[in-house]
Amino acid sequence: MNFIIFKNIKIFIVLTLLFFINFCFFPEIITKLNTKKNLLALTFDACETKTASYFDEDILKYIIENKINATLFISGKFAKRNSERLKEISKLNFIEIENHSLNHYMNMQKLDVATIKTEVLENEKLLQSIIDYKTIFFRFPAGNYDKKTLDIVESLGYKVVHWAFASGDPDKNVTAEKLENFVVTKSKPSDVLIFHINGRGYNTKYALPKIVERLKNKGYSFVKLKEYIN
Repeated sequence: MNFIIFKNIKIFIVLTLLFFINFCFFPEIITKLNTKKNLLALTFDACETKTASYFDEDILKYIIENKINATLFISGKFAKRNSERLKEISKLNFIEIENHSLNHYMNMQKLDVATIKTEVLENEKLLQSIIDYKTIFFRFPAGNYDKKTLDIVESLGYKVVHWAFASGDPDKNVTAEKLENFVVTKSKPSDVLIFHINGRGYNTKYALPKIVERLKNKGYSFVKLKEYIN
């Protein structure tokens, strides 16, 4: 009996230490809003790597016409190529523009400290010159990071926001119907959702209106990140 008690105490101590290490020594990646209400954050990535990329105007048109709260994470190359359109939509009070790095390196954890800071701060300057306000949230390209990169980005005053689950919309094999059903079924209160608005969400423009409609019918509303992330 004493052995069992001792063993349970050891397990409790180990679990407590793991909890403490996780929450006290590792910065936070945000994937959910700070609320228990039936609210969702609709976020879109817009980046450019080897080939020229532009806004998916079908998605933008739907968001704008229906005044849907949305947050767009924009990379530097994409911002330069789409600067005029970006300036236009940044004036809409239901659209929020945030930082997605300057060059969209897929593995920022492999970069040195100076380059990581450049990726964040130079894109911040670029975006601010276009949209006229400072970005406050950052999203790592492809969601790849380690403790070093996370520490550096947060030391620059940013909160890092990823997603509750990957929608899978960059996969050409994911049909609009599959995307719709997956996102609607998977979504839970306070989730941060992710899609692409740079032409890489191949069926998003077809699935998004149905996703929004079905989620609204389930009692959900959409908000910008800054409204529910402290």
